[in-house]
Amino acid sequence: MLNVTGGLSVNQSAGSCVMPYGDDRVPLLVLYIVVLVVGLPANALTLFLTWQQVRRKNVLGVYLWSLSLCDLTYLFTLPLWADYVNSGHQWRWSSTVCKLTGYIFFTNMYISIFLLCCISCDRYWAVVYSLESRGQRRLRHAVVITVVIVLVVSVGHSAVFTMKEGKLQDSKLCFEPSQRSVQVMGFSYARFVIGFLLPLLLLAVTNRCVLTNVQRSTGLHGGQKRRVRRLAVAVVLLFLVCFGPYHLILLARAVVTQFPQLVAAPCLFEGTMYTPYTMSLGLSTINSAVNPILYVLSSNNIRKDCRRGLTQICAWFCHGPSTNSSQIKSLELNAGTDTERHPVGPEETR
Repeated sequence: MLNVTGGLSVNQSAGSCVMPYGDDRVPLLVLYIVVLVVGLPANALTLFLTWQQVRRKNVLGVYLWSLSLCDLTYLFTLPLWADYVNSGHQWRWSSTVCKLTGYIFFTNMYISIFLLCCISCDRYWAVVYSLESRGQRRLRHAVVITVVIVLVVSVGHSAVFTMKEGKLQDSKLCFEPSQRSVQVMGFSYARFVIGFLLPLLLLAVTNRCVLTNVQRSTGLHGGQKRRVRRLAVAVVLLFLVCFGPYHLILLARAVVTQFPQLVAAPCLFEGTMYTPYTMSLGLSTINSAVNPILYVLSSNNIRKDCRRGLTQICAWFCHGPSTNSSQIKSLELNAGTDTERHPVGPEETR
């Protein structure tokens, strides 16, 4: 799997290191298949549903649509990594394809992380400062912020194209540099602080503030408050589970690169960390499959659109193409009764 932290295939001081390339094969293959089976249809559906929200000038819809598009692009790289892992970490494609696939993988990972921050900040602004935010949260602002995030992350990861791949005997590795470097070490520190630690703090603070504000509200019933609490806790926990292990191992490798005297046997350290590292990268892909369920399907507006669409499909299959508009409208009203009974939650504020 990918290794942009300078994982050794060659020990700088003591010859060749042997990595346990086959240990991660089965768990990673199972993980990738599950993520693809769940993530592809989920993100394709939410891409359509959130576009409806964008057309209705919903600011949050811009971030959710961009997140679905980002996750969908991210998922398309998994078949290549699955083939790489299944082949015992032997890259069967060209060097250009390796760099491009790695670039897409990591770029979309961090775009996704920053979009999650935008979603939490937008919800915080809309809930905690509901009166002040009216008229100030504009669609064009969300579009500009999203474009800036994409450009900054894309440019920041352009260094991917200058890194050299390692070699395993007569086979070619992909994104597993053959030696450590100051560039890789600095890149790792930046990814940990900017791509994980700061977003984690931002998510924790904004979701805590939203939760506190909602719990004090007298206009929401217990069910709505519980749903907001579950969402706030799930957002932070999912972020920790998906991105925490990878970035902590990233940090450990960067520290060992900077202070090699900390480990007596570099090859032993790298061999011990290799499988946990590749598995932690696998865990990061879970985020792209769960995002649609966690964020999009927790939205009343989008759930209502989804229910309406499913009702129309059911009406077509049950009653045939002759189903008239009044019948469909009646079914939609019945399907939307529960939604209308429970007003839009705080996360729906435009």
